Parts: sequence; structure tokens; C-alpha cells
Amino acid sequence: MATPTTTLLKFSSISLLSVLLLLHAFVPSLPSSLLPFLSHHQLLLFFSFLCCGLVTLIAYFSTRPLAVYLLDYTCHLPDADRRCSLELCEFFGNRSRRFSPTSADFMRAIYRKSGLGDETYAPPFIFQEDYEAKLKYAIQEAQEGLFTSVSSLLSKTGVLPSEISVLIVACSMFSPSPSHASLIVNHFKLPPSIKTYNLSGMGCSAGMLSTDLAASILRHKPGNALIVVTESTSLNWYFGDNRHMLVTNCIFRVGTAAMLVTSDPARRSAAKMELVRTLRTHHGADDAAYNAAIQMEDDDGNVGVALTKDLVRVAGAGLRSHITKLAPAVLPISEMLRFAYNVARSFMAGEKKAMHVPNFTKAFEHMCIHAGGKAVIDAVGKLMRLDADVTEPARMCLHRFGNTSSSLVFYELAYFEAKGRIKKGDRVWMLAFGTGFKACSVVWKASRDSMIDSDNPWKGCIHRYPV
Repeated sequence: MATPTTTLLKFSSISLLSVLLLLHAFVPSLPSSLLPFLSHHQLLLFFSFLCCGLVTLIAYFSTRPLAVYLLDYTCHLPDADRRCSLELCEFFGNRSRRFSPTSADFMRAIYRKSGLGDETYAPPFIFQEDYEAKLKYAIQEAQEGLFTSVSSLLSKTGVLPSEISVLIVACSMFSPSPSHASLIVNHFKLPPSIKTYNLSGMGCSAGMLSTDLAASILRHKPGNALIVVTESTSLNWYFGDNRHMLVTNCIFRVGTAAMLVTSDPARRSAAKMELVRTLRTHHGADDAAYNAAIQMEDDDGNVGVALTKDLVRVAGAGLRSHITKLAPAVLPISEMLRFAYNVARSFMAGEKKAMHVPNFTKAFEHMCIHAGGKAVIDAVGKLMRLDADVTEPARMCLHRFGNTSSSLVFYELAYFEAKGRIKKGDRVWMLAFGTGFKACSVVWKASRDSMIDSDNPWKGCIHRYPV
């Protein structure tokens, strides 16, 4: 919303320009006595133009969008006793007596080829004696992730709760009342003036979507936005025999990320990265894309999330459409010309079905690719023709933490920082997919060289990676 000062500057600028244009238009018809007056008062005309120019510049600089920065972020690392190995999953399945032998064998086969290691983290209810996914365990899971990550973030940035003007919390599969946003407001005693947004149902793209939302708010007024993205697996463990729905038990794990995004110019020197660009595309108009990943009931009334066989194909089609819109904004002209030449050459040779993809490593030094599963990473790598070293962080993130949904790209960013790979000026591309079907991109530019923070989730194990 425009401020009174901005409105006045706009009005003054337009008025001065209008006067000068009218004067110029009617000079030929003015009395001859006025022309000598203007010729002898050139200094007056000069100052009129100067004043008009200054007002225009002031109006421009006061209304242009503010720069947005990533002040810092943190990723939740659960306690070691929450680690979830294949052995633990099998023990849980046998002890709960909720899975048939056929379903148990299927999940075992999926787990072994999923790309997950034995150090991912499971929800609290798995470690209880009653083996029931109850509300209290979902609340416990949410509090552990939200409170720990936000406390760590505020501590290392020195930002006071009273300095936060916007709060965005995203959790797709669990939406209690009061909301997660209210839970954080209450626990950290955030100010009454804070603007809160509680997002649900956005899937793994919620982290990037929340960043885009925060940027659109902060570009108009200096402020600090706290973004917290998590997922609840406690109430979403599937107990049934539908194979499309059993897959989620094998790949989704506990994870939370919190970040502080700011448009306060005074905090620019303390920021890790500057936001360069965001892009969101929604492909839900297509039925196959809409139903590729969907919450539903099986024939016996058991609720879960079904990942259909169309998911990888839908992800590929969505990514192709997404990067078509992204490419002109991020690729250098030389790469765009090379791509256009290859397409034209194939067309002239009659190879109309030939697929050409620009080299996005020319636009970004680092890529945090959606680590939704081994098949998704493979599909993205194949479509974009990425080398193994480019997809390495996504594969290692999947191995160490599993699919943590909306927070996973920040675990990948933490991997880059733990390895010390990000240098000042480097561009980082975050790419995530979400149910619906959505594709979201966020591009950052590093403000300084990366280093491993004390709360980096990779700190105790980075020496063992890549595996």
C-alpha cells in the first residue's frame, strides 16, 4: 500500500511534468513578449527541470521493491533415539500386527531400493507401546520440530520476537486448531501486530511457496519474516494393503526447517543470501497431475496418501513446463543462443521429436533439487541432463534424512554449507514439487562464503558423505 509521502511525491512529479509539457506545447502560440522573458530566464527553466528530475528520482527510489535477504536458517535434528532403520521399521510392523505378510514384504523391498539410509528419523508414536497414531503424538512431533528450530534460529541471529512482523507456517497433512502459527505466537510471545499465515495441503513445495509469499510482503515495507516449514507423519502413517499408499511409509520422515527473511537494509551485511528470483507454476488443471499424489481412503476405510505410477511422468512434464518459463530469466544469452541453434538444427534435419534442454549449470553454481525419492531425482537428472555431482546433495539428503517434505531443500542447502562449497556471489537454485501438482523455484545469490554452523544437521556426519 502506498504511503502518504509516496502519494505526494507521485502527485508532485506528475504535476511538474504536466506543466512543462503544456508549456512546451503552447510556446508557439504564446505572446511574443513572453518569449524574450523565457530566453532571459534560462536559469529558471533549468531549475524547473532539475526540480522535476529530483522529484521523479525520489519517487522512483521510494516506490521500487525492496531487496529481500535470507538472514539465516536452521534445520531440526531429532534426538538419536528417534533414528529409524529398516530393522526398526520391520519390528514396528510385526509388533503392531497391522500389516499383512504381503504388505510387509512389499515395504521391505521398497525400503531397500528407496535410497534411504538407517539414520533417518521416525515420528514419536512409533516408539510408544500402544502403536496408535494419536493426536497427542502429532502435537508432540510438531512442538519438537517447531520450537527447537525457531529457538535455534532466533538465538544465532539475535533477532528478538518483537522484531518479527510476519510469520508463515506450512504443514500439509496436519492442521490443528489453534493453528501451528498460533502455537508459535503463544510459545515465543510474538507481538500482537504480527501478520500470520498458516498454510496446509501444499505438499513438498510449501517451503518455496512460503518464501515467495514472504518476499511479496516484504518488498513493500521493511520487516522480518519468520518462515517455518514442517510435516506431520504421526497421523499419516498408513495401515492397509494399498501399495500406492504403503510407499509413503517407506520414504517420508521427520524434518523441520525455520528461516528468517528480511527486507531491512540495516541487516543486509548480516544476511547469508539475497533473493534473486522466484517462480511458481501450477499444473492442477490436468487430471493426471492433480491425482498424482493425493490423500484418500482405501477400500477398507484406511486413510493415507497415494503416490500413483503417474507421479514421475507428471513431475517430468511439470518440470519441463516450469523450466521453459524460468530459462529466459536466468540463462546467459550465450546459452540461450546455443539452445536455439540446436533446436533449429534438429528441426531442419527433420528430427522434430528431438529433445533439447538448456545447460542450467551455466545459470547456477549449486542446485538443491527436490529429493522426493530416488525415482524423482533420477527423472530430474535425466530430463535436465545433470551430472552425478549435481544431483549428489539431493541423493545424500535422501539417504541421511529421507523425504522430509517441504523442509528438504534446506537440508540440501545445509549440505552445501557443511561441505564449504558456496562462495560469495554463487547462485543457488532451489527446486521443489508439491501436490496439486506444483513446481516452485527460488534463486539466491550468496552474500558471503559458506561455513558450517554449530546447528548444521550434517555437522556430526558430513565426513562420511557422499556415500
